[in-house]
Amino acid sequence: MKLYNVHKSSSGSLSYASLLEKIEFMRSSLRWAQKLEGPEVQKLLNQTNILREEVMQLSHKDRFLQASSEKGRKTRKSTAAERRQGLLDRDFVFEGVFGESPKLLESLEIAEKAAPTDLPVLIDGESGTGKELMAKVIHTNGGRSGQPYISVNCGAIPENLLESELFGHKKGAFTGASSDRKGKFESADGGTIFLDEIGELPLQGQVKLLRVLQSNELQRVGSDEVTHVDARVVAATNRNLLEMSKEGLFREDLYYRLSVINVTIPPLRERRDEIPLLFDYFTDEAAGNLKRRPLQFTPRLRTFLMNYQYPGNVRELRNLIFRMSCLAGDNADLQHLPDHIRPDVPVQNAVQSNIPLLERRLSEVKKEASSEAEKLYLEQGLMEAGGKVVALARKIDMNRSHVWTLLKKHGLKVEDYRKEEKKSV
Repeated sequence: MKLYNVHKSSSGSLSYASLLEKIEFMRSSLRWAQKLEGPEVQKLLNQTNILREEVMQLSHKDRFLQASSEKGRKTRKSTAAERRQGLLDRDFVFEGVFGESPKLLESLEIAEKAAPTDLPVLIDGESGTGKELMAKVIHTNGGRSGQPYISVNCGAIPENLLESELFGHKKGAFTGASSDRKGKFESADGGTIFLDEIGELPLQGQVKLLRVLQSNELQRVGSDEVTHVDARVVAATNRNLLEMSKEGLFREDLYYRLSVINVTIPPLRERRDEIPLLFDYFTDEAAGNLKRRPLQFTPRLRTFLMNYQYPGNVRELRNLIFRMSCLAGDNADLQHLPDHIRPDVPVQNAVQSNIPLLERRLSEVKKEASSEAEKLYLEQGLMEAGGKVVALARKIDMNRSHVWTLLKKHGLKVEDYRKEEKKSV
C-alpha cells in the first residue's frame, strides 16, 4: 500500500482545505492499518504527528488573527450607530426613544455603568430634556429595580414643610401633625429617591440632607429616635451647582457628595436625529390617550418642527404634539401651532402680487387662483388618503394617470404625505 507523502504535498502556507485533504487520506489509510507492516505503520504514525502539528499551527495562527482583529475593533472608535445598537443588544431598558447623538449616547453609557452600583448620581441639563426619565433609567437598570422609586420635587415643597416631607414626623410634632408619618427617604428605603430641582433646596435643608447622606440615618421631626435608611440617591438640576457653591448658594460639600457620578443630558436642539423618532413616539402616545388615529403632519409643518429650536426641549415637543392631536384632528398644519411660535406664513392668495392689481388681467388672476386652489385641494386629498394615489383618485373620482399629472404639475411628492413606518427602538 502506498502511503501519502506529507512533506511533498505540503505547500508553504497552511490552509484548512489542504489539511482536510490530508485528513481524508489518513482516514482511508487507517482502514487498512491492520494489513500494514511495521515500517509502514511507523510511517503512518509519523504522518499523523506531522498532521497534528499542522493543525496546531493553523489553530494558533487563527487565534492570533482573531485576537488582532478584535484588538483592531476595540481600538477603532465605534460609530454612533454601533454604540446605540450596543445599548439595545445589552437589554438596556429605556422608556422612550433615543437616536445617535454622541453626547446623549455618552450619557446613556455612563448611566448604564452607574446603574448597578449604589453611587450617588447628579443629572444636569436644561428643563424638559428628560432628567427624570434618566433617573428612572438608572433605577430600572440597577439592582434596586424591584424596590420603591420615590420622586421629590425640591422646588415645590414649602421651606417650613421640607424636613417633614423628606424625613417624616411624629404625631403632635407641629400643628396639624395628627399622626406619625414616614418621609420620602423612609418610603424609598431599599430603593431609589430622586431629588429633582436640588438647586432649589434652601441652605438649611441642604445641611439636614447632607447629614442623612453621610450617616444613612435620620430623625423624624419631633422624635429622638434614629432610623436607618438605605436609599440610592439620584439628584437633578437645571442650574450650575458648582457656580452656586462659589456664590454661597449651594453647599460645596453637598455638591461633591451628590456628584460622584455626573450625567449631562444635551438639549434637543443638539440631537435633532431624535426628532423624527419622537414624532412617531408621541403621536402614537397621544393617539392612545385621546383614542383617535395618529396625527399626520403637512410637509411644511414637519419642516418647521424639524428646524424649531425647542427651548422647552422634549417636553415642549410632546406638549405640541398632544395639543395638535387634540385640536387638529387627523391632519395638522402650521395654523395649529400655538400663537407664540407660529411662523408668519404669507397668505397663499393669487390676487396678492407685487404688480398693481388693475395692471393685471382678470383672466390671469382667475387662472392663478384656480391653480392655487387645485394645489391646496390635492394637498388636502393626499393627507386624507395617506399619500396613496389610488385612494385619492377613487376619493375625487378622477383617473389615476390624470392625478399623477396634476401632482407632477404642482411639484407634490406622495412620499411627503405617507405615514412613516414605525421602527421598534
